[in-house]
Amino acid sequence: MRVGLLVTCLVDLIRPRIGFAALTLLESAGYDVHVPHSQTCCGQPGFNSGDRASARALAEKLIEEFEDFDYVVAPSGSCAGMVKTHYPDLFPGEGAWLARVEALAAKTWELTDFLVNVARIESVPGDFRGSVTYHDSCAGLREVGIKSQPRALLAKLAGVELREMADCETCCGFGGTFSIKFGDVSAAMADTKCERIAASGADAVVLGDLGCMLNIEGRLRRRGDARTRVLHIAEVLSGRADE
Repeated sequence: MRVGLLVTCLVDLIRPRIGFAALTLLESAGYDVHVPHSQTCCGQPGFNSGDRASARALAEKLIEEFEDFDYVVAPSGSCAGMVKTHYPDLFPGEGAWLARVEALAAKTWELTDFLVNVARIESVPGDFRGSVTYHDSCAGLREVGIKSQPRALLAKLAGVELREMADCETCCGFGGTFSIKFGDVSAAMADTKCERIAASGADAVVLGDLGCMLNIEGRLRRRGDARTRVLHIAEVLSGRADE
């Protein structure tokens, strides 16, 4: 089966090893993985800011790039959620375009959801050791139901001890453009999240969206915490966390 890997623009520009980690996981699960070189952004920043024209243009581009694959997989709940939940809002009542959107949405998956519920993998290639706490990113949790999947996959690593933090489902304050528009509020939310992470006593906080990772890691470091690692779930599962 052919999988189109939606790398996401943040991963491509800021931490590409997450994309390579996702590739490792999908290939180890037996899939023929392709990465369209022309892919850019899913259009979410424009959509969230009210710029429907740019979001629509990027959506059309992504549909054309990915619709021929059997599955589309993204190491991001927010990007998967954009395609599955919000793309149909950009093509209301548009017949052929809407049919293409709905077909793409039906085969688009967040990475951990795909590994658990489609690939049904029994093991992962990583060998991570240490204590971790998991942050449930808002879009992944609320738009595409990502909750048990990453925890089920972490449980396949014998060296991992999961220490759940309090309020693990509470927003870290990123929220895409929210963190720019409401910086003081965002920083306060991030501070609270950092306190919950510290209270867990975990060596690392693990999550599934790079935007949240950047927000949390940046705040941890500004608070003087140089110890706690901030890792994408794909990095942990694939064995690429230390690259």
